[in-house]
Amino acid sequence: MQTEDKTHKIGPIELAPSIRPYHAWTFFYAAFFSIGLITFLSIGQTYILNVHLNIPVSEQGGISGDLVFLTELISLLLYIPAGILMDRIGRKQVYIAGFLLMALTYALYPFASSVNDLFFYRIIYGIAVVSIAGALSTVLVDYPAERSRGKMVAIIGVLSGLGIVITNQFFGSLPEILNNRGIGKIEAGFITHLSIAALATITAIACALGLKKGTPVTIHERPPLRELFQSGFTAARNPKILLSYSAAFIARGDQSINGTFLSLWGITVGLAMGMESGEAFRKGTTIFIITQIAALLWAPLIGPVIDRINRVSALALCMFLAMVGNLSVLILDNPFEPIGYLVFLLLGIGQISVFLGAQSLIGQEAPKAKRGSILGTFNISGAIGILIIASTGGRLFDSMSPKAPFVIVGIINALLVFYSLYVKKITSAPEKPIRNSEEHVPDSH
Repeated sequence: MQTEDKTHKIGPIELAPSIRPYHAWTFFYAAFFSIGLITFLSIGQTYILNVHLNIPVSEQGGISGDLVFLTELISLLLYIPAGILMDRIGRKQVYIAGFLLMALTYALYPFASSVNDLFFYRIIYGIAVVSIAGALSTVLVDYPAERSRGKMVAIIGVLSGLGIVITNQFFGSLPEILNNRGIGKIEAGFITHLSIAALATITAIACALGLKKGTPVTIHERPPLRELFQSGFTAARNPKILLSYSAAFIARGDQSINGTFLSLWGITVGLAMGMESGEAFRKGTTIFIITQIAALLWAPLIGPVIDRINRVSALALCMFLAMVGNLSVLILDNPFEPIGYLVFLLLGIGQISVFLGAQSLIGQEAPKAKRGSILGTFNISGAIGILIIASTGGRLFDSMSPKAPFVIVGIINALLVFYSLYVKKITSAPEKPIRNSEEHVPDSH
């Protein structure tokens, strides 16, 4: 029993009791590929629509939007059941299933003979996304000791960002590399998608070998299913958990706005300025890459700060940074002005700060026995944020200004700064540093 209670460390990160270093290293590997495998589908799907199915460009926007909507709808329906499943049978099994379903999605995509096939495959993809994203966020709560939570969240943020850049860059350029070697476009599409399916399968095997088995609580400590189903919503009675749900809403919405509208803004302005389509695409993509690089560099700086101060105060700071980043677009007439580089750096800093702040707060407040269910509700809030902010942002982008989506998100960030300060005020005594226990120490002691 003593061995189980012993805590281990990886560098400056103290792990929760019973978590071994090889569990954490396996999780780092899985986290590196998790979001990259999820996000590559948009690139692969564009290739399938253009090369395999020959869908006119004028129809691709509507089709892509409907496919994204289907994914988020599945997310809304399944995040809580997935969370309950993780609380009952374990995070490991759900994570493995997610990667295998992701592999199946990529293996099927190049065989699509119509758009209807893509909608069917997207259902499998939606279940995979819920499994991978839900397990990622839950394991991220399980593995660090409380005093190292911010550092662990920051490292996972960096690994996820690197995984997005490297996975998308490599597999996104693979068809062109294969074409240059004399392989046909259709065959290149098959090879690319089957290769990424193989990577997802390898990642599932790594999780099976290296992640910790079981759940953080014993069978006797597990709440009944009815209680687990309700726990995500009843937990919102805790003002800090309700605040973290609100933060998830805007954090995922912020990511969606940056991912969808930054490059679109650059491309449309570039074309309007008379640039060739290739140049406009390159410059528009560069804008988004700048924000992601800023996020990668900022994550290891803000993570230790989150660990050192009250988590609600940290979230208020993170929301303030996001507010500054989003509202700073107001100083731009077009995204290619020299000061635009500063604006995009601030956007990236704000985006990653809100993600880390929200994840750290929910990680502190969610009790072990109901953690998967509460993280499911946390992720549902994020999915709703994507649905509402992305759809509203798209209409504002077209009807008002390309800056409008960012301004709306910045205003919501500002409101949540005040809400965070309010929650800080109404909650009890300041949080005490947690020394050696993995469990949250209530503020009231």
